[in-house]
Amino acid sequence: MAQPGGGSVLVLTFDRAERLNALPDLGDGEEVAAICEAVNADLDIRCVVLTGAGRAFSAGGDLNSMKAREDLFAGSGAAIREQYRRVVHRIVRAFYGLEVPLIAAVNGPAFGLGCDIAGLADIRIASDRASFGVPFLKLGIIPGDGGSWLLPRNVGYVRAAEMLFTARAVDAETADSWGLVNRVVAHEALMAEALITAGQVAAQPPRALRMAKSLLRQGRDMNFDQTLELSAAMQALAHLTDDHIEGVTAVLEKRAGTFTGD
Repeated sequence: MAQPGGGSVLVLTFDRAERLNALPDLGDGEEVAAICEAVNADLDIRCVVLTGAGRAFSAGGDLNSMKAREDLFAGSGAAIREQYRRVVHRIVRAFYGLEVPLIAAVNGPAFGLGCDIAGLADIRIASDRASFGVPFLKLGIIPGDGGSWLLPRNVGYVRAAEMLFTARAVDAETADSWGLVNRVVAHEALMAEALITAGQVAAQPPRALRMAKSLLRQGRDMNFDQTLELSAAMQALAHLTDDHIEGVTAVLEKRAGTFTGD
């Protein structure tokens, strides 16, 4: 993955344009996990933008490798299971485990694992050339990447069922109306829009930002009482930060806050 350095916004790019950014190769689990662990350890990084090189976000699994039963798809059933766990699952766990907000700038087709990785993002902005699909059944397989858990949470059960059971792709406009993406923009404006949004995210106090993301994610699977208890604990920590005082002072003084993570 290509990754520009510097600044509070990190841009990651799937960089296999000649293969429509097919995922994954066997080393991808380790690489993605290492990048995400480094992000989590670096309080200076406050937002990640993920996109694809060329005309696709990611076309998902490599069909030639599937047909040849090589690489990720080589060996016995037990071996393939372990390869999914060590490679595919490591990728989706790493992206899902990012402590900072993740923005997907979906520049083109996002299919299979590519669609589900886009769906892991907290904010999804699509080019008008984007499309989304989970054609696993068309290939005689099932979602091996956790998509059966993720997609219904993003678009609802009946729409997820239609996408999965028919293997039909949806265009950017449909993805927008279904809530799979936040908005659709002209292809030429995609990265500018994603970076503007990332800048707005990155302007927030970093510790509170990470706690807020954690609350949103965990709140989907907790009951209300559990959410209140966790909120109280996190809020107590937030109130004791210098960034909290800076935020209050900035609002009173009618200026933008300058947050350091202290």
